[in-house]
Amino acid sequence: MVTTTTPTPTSRTARTVAAPAVNTPVRGRRSPLASAGLHLTLIIASVIAVFPVLWVLLTSLKPAKYATTSDFVKETTFENYTNLLRDTPFLTWFGNSLLVAGLTTVIGVFIAATTGYAVSRFRFPGKRGLMWTLLITQMFPVAVLIVPIYNIMAAMGLLNRPVGLVVTYLTIAVPFCAWMMKGFFDSIPREIDESGHVDGLTPFGTFWRLILPLAKPGIAVTAFYSFITAWGEVAYASAFMVGDENLTLAGGLQKFVNQYGAQWGPMSAASVLIAIPAALVFLFAQRHLVTGMSAGAVKG
Repeated sequence: MVTTTTPTPTSRTARTVAAPAVNTPVRGRRSPLASAGLHLTLIIASVIAVFPVLWVLLTSLKPAKYATTSDFVKETTFENYTNLLRDTPFLTWFGNSLLVAGLTTVIGVFIAATTGYAVSRFRFPGKRGLMWTLLITQMFPVAVLIVPIYNIMAAMGLLNRPVGLVVTYLTIAVPFCAWMMKGFFDSIPREIDESGHVDGLTPFGTFWRLILPLAKPGIAVTAFYSFITAWGEVAYASAFMVGDENLTLAGGLQKFVNQYGAQWGPMSAASVLIAIPAALVFLFAQRHLVTGMSAGAVKG
């Protein structure tokens, strides 16, 4: 009698395990040459990005006789900073800029958030026209708008006043931020609004208590953009403000450059101090920037 045996699952498994492994290439792995080229490119890009900032910082620590030379370690001094704070109205300019940028940020965030939420959630007459208006206003360069906005501000008596600059900067920041906030609110489920209505909240209460806390990334991007718009703008600030007591930092820095020469030391020191608030705002908002900008771009 011939007896046949059927291989058991255990034996199949054993044969499978015992089979020699085949070395398969890992998809997406870069070659050493490609990796070296990528790192070299990133290093060069980083040096190019950091070099101007480092040059300004080192220039601010040099005496006037070395301001236009590459001797960065000779006679290092903080004299440029002390003279800037003691002999110029820099602190006044700084305070004016901080006031204008702060008001622009707070008001701009509120208007952009409420506008974006209304356009995202409600249907009303003129909705499409409003969205087109917000988009078209971004197409005009600053040089074209200076004269008409100047005439409007003069007629309203807002020239040489911080509120005039705030209103002007809002016309720049709000349209872009409203579009971005609209895209971000589109990514928040409408069921949250419905739950707020069931609980008896008004539309504004739903927006303020339920939706706004979920929109922190979008709010961070809006705040950052509004602040930078007001903090670093030059054209409107130079055209609308006169007098040392009314100038912002953009107009004040022009005092260091005239037809006879430039005071590179104080100007570089002022540039370093001006960059500090912008850097602090960026550090505060950086963890939300990518999320907020991506949501606003994809869903908008």
